[in-house]
Amino acid sequence: MASQRINTVLIEDSGLMRILLADILRSDSDIALLSTAINGKDGVEKVKELKPDVVITDMVMPHFDGLHVVSELMKQHPVPVILLSSLEKTNPKIFDALSAGAFEFINKEQVVALSKVGSFPLNELIKSAAKAESALFSSRMIRRNTNAHSFSKDLPYQIIAIGASTGGPAAVEAIIRQMPDNLSIPIVIAQHMTEQFLPSFAQRLNKLSPLRIKIAERNETLEGGTIYIAPGHMNTKVVHNPITAKPTLAFTNKKFKEFNNPSVDCLLSSVAEVYREKAIGVILTGMGKDGTVGLEAIYKQNGYTIAQDSTSSVVFGMPKSAINKGVVNQVVKIREIGGFLMSCLS
Repeated sequence: MASQRINTVLIEDSGLMRILLADILRSDSDIALLSTAINGKDGVEKVKELKPDVVITDMVMPHFDGLHVVSELMKQHPVPVILLSSLEKTNPKIFDALSAGAFEFINKEQVVALSKVGSFPLNELIKSAAKAESALFSSRMIRRNTNAHSFSKDLPYQIIAIGASTGGPAAVEAIIRQMPDNLSIPIVIAQHMTEQFLPSFAQRLNKLSPLRIKIAERNETLEGGTIYIAPGHMNTKVVHNPITAKPTLAFTNKKFKEFNNPSVDCLLSSVAEVYREKAIGVILTGMGKDGTVGLEAIYKQNGYTIAQDSTSSVVFGMPKSAINKGVVNQVVKIREIGGFLMSCLS
């Protein structure tokens, strides 16, 4: 792909937004816009005809929406699909589309605003999608665990901490589907995602699991059988409550080098400090290097560290960084991570 332009098709029902986004794509010499479409039905037909490298589609459209586009393309013409969202319409179907195999979603108003100051996150996302190292993955392939797990009497680990970015929602969903309803330790998750979408993400996961799944709150004591998702307005960490001495959630304004709000490094490093050798750290698919520092902290405390493998990662950046640093005990395919985690607690 380095010597060729990335062929794209843009599906967007708003005439003005279609023009603005098309101009942004055409401004990049590495990207070729083959065609535009005004709805999902027209878009699917054009993709089948033109066979682009990457598809960009709005989520909310008449005559078949973005979820329809993803579902149809994954069956007929698998191709990386980037979803266009709106902060004013936090459509929960986005997570259905990601679960069905979409690459990632991005806010289109923000894309247009940033282009005016010379920043082009959509173009960078397209380039990442075009060179993604794995086959497209649908978390719907993972069957929900309906069996109780036999845990060891004295659990070797007391918390699971997970970090993810691009491709993370489907990967996290795949793990959650495999968790038993009698899980007796907490799970904390830092997923790179726009703040407004995180509550919908938590609500979706709640429907897929008998476990309690919620957005983390300040001064909340960690409880077994509960999954906490870091909010997007600050970095989240785990601390010892000064009164009860129990592990408690807290927020911090401290900034971290790789990513913030939520920072995976912040969450995992704090888990290492509080739980020491009783922590399991997991790094999933994502761009960049966030999580390597945090996973290293768990590794140095003799906790257990896991990275998603390259073939099942949408983007292998974050797992690869941790693996190259030498701080990963085991590399595991996403379909096997849930079961592997349970084996660690047996």
